[in-house]
Amino acid sequence: MILKGAEIGRYLAKPDPTRPALLIYGQDAMRVALKRAEAVAALTGPNADEEMRLTRIPGADLRKDAALVLDAIKEVGFFPGQRVVLVEDTPDAAAPAISAALKEWAHGDAVIVVTAGALAKSSALRKLFEPHQAAVTTPIYDDPPGEEEITRWLKDAGLGDVPQNAMRDLLALSRALDPGDFRQTVEKISLYKHGDESPLTPEEIALMAPATIEAEVDELIDVVAEGKSDAFGKLMRRIEGQGIAPVTLCIAALRHFRALHMASADPGGPQAGLSRMRPPVFGPRRDRMARQAQAWGMRNLEEAVHHLLETDQQLRSSSRAPQMALIERALIRLAMMPRGAR
Repeated sequence: MILKGAEIGRYLAKPDPTRPALLIYGQDAMRVALKRAEAVAALTGPNADEEMRLTRIPGADLRKDAALVLDAIKEVGFFPGQRVVLVEDTPDAAAPAISAALKEWAHGDAVIVVTAGALAKSSALRKLFEPHQAAVTTPIYDDPPGEEEITRWLKDAGLGDVPQNAMRDLLALSRALDPGDFRQTVEKISLYKHGDESPLTPEEIALMAPATIEAEVDELIDVVAEGKSDAFGKLMRRIEGQGIAPVTLCIAALRHFRALHMASADPGGPQAGLSRMRPPVFGPRRDRMARQAQAWGMRNLEEAVHHLLETDQQLRSSSRAPQMALIERALIRLAMMPRGAR
């Protein structure tokens, strides 16, 4: 049996222990590992390792000893509860050993969970699992988790009834982070909200999201975009003292003003444009950038992008002009530019 789409998340959250085996495979090793951990935890419940109800077998070992899986599923444990035999990083060469175990599997035996990397259609593992009447195949794609899956994770972490604006930002965050970082962020949010009955807010999500290593550069660009020239000098000196390259500052400013320009051009307005970006902008950051886009206007943003492109060319040329002075002058000019749509 092959699962597709939302069926995969629902099944892995609550696998059927009466089915003999489960194949989880995909290109992204982190996504496969997260899904495998979720499925095994759902099958065995807590304390599986301590109670010796979980047996781990490296897939490569089955080429040397084909009976490892069969012996493991037939073992009788000392503790009650569902047992699982986990075969990890499984090569196609292990397919005959798993096939032999499947043929001998009977109710009461341990469930076999097999993980693998990307598998072609011609893969021996896929040819074994996909046509099997009782075994389950779950291909894991590089898609971000959907609202249903995120809601389930939050519920498991003790957070229910998440407001729609907070869920919208969580969906945006799931597209911006890799799966492991996103799951850690969900756990961090649940710890932060422990004992707090108030609804989860976009501000709290932004507070718990991984901090960018370019936070001070972002702060400088915001100062420029908002015309706060009185705060510019102090921030610029601090960033200069950290040894950040002028080209890095120019690239950051260009990226920011291009994002404002795209947001300003969106038919649905700046908020919608920022939400549609990849990676998307969310939470208070989206609100702040939307205000900046509205304050600048389309024509002024076009001039700002053009000015930064010229500065970038100068920085990359053989000009002997001091580079930090070049980017500082460009940013000051932007901070002093009059705003408003024209």
